[in-house]
Amino acid sequence: MKLVVVGAGALGTYFGLRMWEAGHDVTFLVRERRAEQIKKNGLKIESVHGNVAWENPKVVTTPDEVQEADLVLLAVKGYHLDGALASVRALADKGAAVYPVLNGVEHIPRLQTAVGHDAVFGGVAYIVAALNDKGHVVHTGGQHTFIYGTFSGGDHPVIPMLKEASRQVKMELVHSDDIQRAMWQKYVFITVFSSLTTASRLPIGAIREVEPLLALGVKVLEEMVSLAEASGIPLPDMSAAGLDTLRAFPDEATSSMHQDLIHGRPLEVDHLLGGALRIAAQKGIDVPHVETLYALLKPYEKGPHPLSRDFRA
Repeated sequence: MKLVVVGAGALGTYFGLRMWEAGHDVTFLVRERRAEQIKKNGLKIESVHGNVAWENPKVVTTPDEVQEADLVLLAVKGYHLDGALASVRALADKGAAVYPVLNGVEHIPRLQTAVGHDAVFGGVAYIVAALNDKGHVVHTGGQHTFIYGTFSGGDHPVIPMLKEASRQVKMELVHSDDIQRAMWQKYVFITVFSSLTTASRLPIGAIREVEPLLALGVKVLEEMVSLAEASGIPLPDMSAAGLDTLRAFPDEATSSMHQDLIHGRPLEVDHLLGGALRIAAQKGIDVPHVETLYALLKPYEKGPHPLSRDFRA
């Protein structure tokens, strides 16, 4: 398979390196700064599932440098989607299907408009990983699951390639016959976990010790489940399952959004919470707890607020 990874952060790099390790033709389409870092340090994964290093990976900075591709893994943050659309469209014009692993659901119709309905897969990623100072992936925890599927329920020429890859690659690459449900399950939970940890500035263990905070999480779960149901995706067991997951996490567990806040990076506030509010408005549903968390996090959407004590030296 000829794979192009757009967005060589921790998630995209992990997927791309595992696919290269399994013998696939992988190219990373990155910005100039990331390209320089990769040229200097190469790419590497440190993981309980086995380390892998590629000293001279294939790196390009424009889609014009890619001759052909079967699949594009789109692994950018939600706020970088606009900037990535032109590259994705150029690669799709060369025959590539698009496999986005962004959180949320609003990006799907935008991609379908850009490259065509049949060219866009649904995708979900479950992995805890981060880049270290060298731009190498540090994978913590055991989970490294990537779920994919078509929205039509039919097949696509790339699907058999992915199914074959799943038997070779050192990660869980899983086909779903109901990818919309899988995406909504992730969207519901990640919105709760991200907003709760980030707004409180606390890991999940500390949140569990404060009953009103945990109760707030339950309310957000219920509101997100109502949005899924109104969108035609019933998730009758999701509220209980989501709460069980919050209770089962290690005390120190926190979200990538909370980590982004700590390190002064932009937040996916609009992509997650803003998206939920837009869906709620379309469906005529009140989601007051989602709305409150959105308001609390909005000032930090583009990075540290100059008046916040959290980021003063």
